[in-house]
Amino acid sequence: MARRVYPVPSVFGYGTSVMFRLTFLVALFGLVACDRPASVGSSPTERPMRIVSLDFCADQYVLKLADREQILALSPDAEKEFSFMRTEAEGVPAVRPLAEDVLILKPDLVVRSYGGGPNAGAMFERAGIPVLQVGWASSVHGDDVGSIPSVINGVAEGLGQSERGERLVQEFTTRLNQLNANASRKSTLYMTPAGVTTGGKTMMHEMLQAAGLNNFMDKPGWHSLPLEYLAYERPELVAAAYYDTQTNHENVWSPSRHPIAKRELAETQRVDLEGAWLSCGGWFLLEAIEALAEGAARDD
Repeated sequence: MARRVYPVPSVFGYGTSVMFRLTFLVALFGLVACDRPASVGSSPTERPMRIVSLDFCADQYVLKLADREQILALSPDAEKEFSFMRTEAEGVPAVRPLAEDVLILKPDLVVRSYGGGPNAGAMFERAGIPVLQVGWASSVHGDDVGSIPSVINGVAEGLGQSERGERLVQEFTTRLNQLNANASRKSTLYMTPAGVTTGGKTMMHEMLQAAGLNNFMDKPGWHSLPLEYLAYERPELVAAAYYDTQTNHENVWSPSRHPIAKRELAETQRVDLEGAWLSCGGWFLLEAIEALAEGAARDD
């Protein structure tokens, strides 16, 4: 069944400029701002009941942590193959991340990671609608602001579901700690159809470490597959990511098309990582970490 996508209101007519329509809508909603909460979490007992999510990264957290009756609309990508919570999104209306589409729904909370563009948060808040910004997850564990547990707790609090967030963090931490006791330390090369790999100082590097593996790449950051190096040195394990999706596919110039890269995929022990596990930073990265640990242990 096709998902219902809320349409753009046509009260202004096609000849009216977009800027005028947005200005009018913001001003209109600003008149009733005094009837809306000034910020997310201003009251510990307050729970938003008309939540609109603007992008599929925000969708994951909303679907996992909020009650179904709290959710008014999700992004159009909530049911796509790269969405981890795509099954839970079935039947929930979708809305495009456009100001006109969202404002007409009169949400009491907008949740976003990147949806709506860089000025979306300020625009909705000027209209009197609280905005919950999903933090950027930059580390697997820890107490810092960018850790996955911290992001979970922050979003859960904003949704009025702190206890649910705490339970998710506890489950995440327990499963993660169980893996650390079974390290294989296999040298592992991360590969994508686009020919991209990664070294240190990235989330994927932390994920390999959490799975008890060593990163084959020494060079920090994201970069192309080192084909010359692979001609002489080979990893013990290949983490093949996104080969199951229609996104990130190789083009004719991709290093992944080179015979050396194809050799690694065909001959080296391989663990396939689903795109939905990796597309956003969240608790579901643990699915990839566990798959890596289990795959590495097969030949031990």
